[in-house]
Amino acid sequence: MSENVRVSVIIPVYNAAQHIPRCMDSLLNQTLRECEFIFVNDGSQDNSGDIIEQYRRKDPRIRLIQQPNEGVSAARNAGLRAAVGEYTGFVDADDYVAKDMFATLYKAAEQKHCDVVISNVESELEGHKAITTYPFPIDTVLTRDYIEQEIMTFFLQSDQMNAVWNKLYRSQLIREHAVKFPYKVALGEDGLFNMQFFRHAGSAVYIDYTGYFYQEVAGSATRNMKQKDYFARAVEVYRFEMNDNYMTSLDPGAVERLKSIKLIHNVMSLIYMYFNAADQLSLGQRWKQVHRMIGDPHVREALPHYYREKYSGLGSYNKFILNMIQRKSIVGLYCATAYSRFRNRA
Repeated sequence: MSENVRVSVIIPVYNAAQHIPRCMDSLLNQTLRECEFIFVNDGSQDNSGDIIEQYRRKDPRIRLIQQPNEGVSAARNAGLRAAVGEYTGFVDADDYVAKDMFATLYKAAEQKHCDVVISNVESELEGHKAITTYPFPIDTVLTRDYIEQEIMTFFLQSDQMNAVWNKLYRSQLIREHAVKFPYKVALGEDGLFNMQFFRHAGSAVYIDYTGYFYQEVAGSATRNMKQKDYFARAVEVYRFEMNDNYMTSLDPGAVERLKSIKLIHNVMSLIYMYFNAADQLSLGQRWKQVHRMIGDPHVREALPHYYREKYSGLGSYNKFILNMIQRKSIVGLYCATAYSRFRNRA
């Protein structure tokens, strides 16, 4: 079978028994039949492994790797070592894909002779669906120069394209340059994998197609504000030193500006999330977290860059939020987010 595999799909699994049948059904129904589906059971404590094994007995395209719990990066890297397809894709066990997902991405890769295909994502958060798109030319071969000047810049200033699930990667490039997911990185392992890959990609194509469906489940950011320190992770990404594995032509000053934009974007999002976490945190706890963020020296360092680069293009609400961060006004931020909640529910 290995000689005929067009796409290797890697699925890390950890305690996903509730969702994995839907994920597996969506994969096995792919119109592109020449796929292999590599499930890496990362020490699940539920019966995820048993469910995968039941499916595996019925379909030889399924491969199952069992390993102790080492985290999603280690699981995906195990899948990469096992993959034999011309191209590699990723799916999370909580999510599912349209039946023509990999046929569509594979066709685009072959027709455009590209190293990577980028597509859209549909997300469902708190009952609301949204499609993430990107500001790149559609159905056009994006050259090496465009990748360096536009796509790498986009990675630095935004988290929007970090995900690996909405892309298809040429496997040969992954192997030649030993591209892998970094271990022991608290946040942004997807983005760092992408930056390593795009650092070496000669061409890309963006298609206006939505075939990946991301589902919010227990454990996602909006439901885990009490257990996880998302701000500390955002600061870690901000402080991460970009070496030659990730960057090429951008000068250090440009990198600093773009990372500053990403940090302030994250802070603005986190302020809204904390002030909406009433079911998890007391008002005092939320107040304390926001106070900590807006007074952090890294945030104060990044603010001037954000003002210069982004302020003039913001809407009135985000301008107000930014000004309240600048003034360290928690009252102003609380009132603004409360007003936003009210408007969204109206």
